[in-house]
Amino acid sequence: MSGARVRKAVFPVAGLGTRFLPATKAMPKEMLPVVDKPLIQYAVEEAAAAGIEQMIFVTGRGKRAIEDHFDRAPELEQTLDAQRKHELLQLLLSATPAGVSFVYVRQPEPLGLGHAVLCAEQVVGDEPFAVILADDLIDATPGVTAQLIESFRRTGASVLAVEEVPPQDVSKYGIVAAEPLNRYEARVTRIVEKPRPEEAPSTLAVVGRYVLRPEIFIELAHTPRGRGGEIQLTDASARRVARGEVIARRFEGTRYDCGSKEGFLRANIAFGRKGGLIG
Repeated sequence: MSGARVRKAVFPVAGLGTRFLPATKAMPKEMLPVVDKPLIQYAVEEAAAAGIEQMIFVTGRGKRAIEDHFDRAPELEQTLDAQRKHELLQLLLSATPAGVSFVYVRQPEPLGLGHAVLCAEQVVGDEPFAVILADDLIDATPGVTAQLIESFRRTGASVLAVEEVPPQDVSKYGIVAAEPLNRYEARVTRIVEKPRPEEAPSTLAVVGRYVLRPEIFIELAHTPRGRGGEIQLTDASARRVARGEVIARRFEGTRYDCGSKEGFLRANIAFGRKGGLIG
């Protein structure tokens, strides 16, 4: 499958965002702003820059604000135009990248990341696709999705973004054991979902970017519920490891775990400095 175009990206956005309550009681966590843009917009911009043409959102109850954000707002646009606030108007219009389409699929039950990806099967079809978790905001040039697509085009294997984490944090991630292929890539030989530190095969953690072969849907459909009673994408990926179809990619860039309050604050400070808002 090497050389196949990656045209579609799946954004699992059905989570409840309980770590940010009460802010996320009525607002999706993906709409939390880092400086002046919501997390989900950073993710969509990264996908568009990588050549993704179709954005597939797997949503749940209370996520309408995401759909509204990427829709047109004629009254607001007309008001800004009439007031000659053309810079703000262009900023508003840039929220929706040119040349892309948006599809929304409902996840009927909160059964985990693997189940959310499986919900997108009919839209993705029989072609490779990206999965992007907006919680992981990664400042990188080129974007991490583009880096993973480059690896996929050369190898034809599913590609997982990975980075080293402290030993005490391995229980928060899917952890891989891998045989190095070059400076950035390694062939995955084992993958374990949220192991205890003493059981972890390494400290190399899978973070929120993937480029997957469509065969993952077959595995997800037959993957039993794992940790937390959820269908884990890590467990389904592990079933492809034996076929030599999974590559770990050490990405270039700085990741901010915006699923945590500390990471979210760090991202706002870093992007505020980057934009010249903070000295």
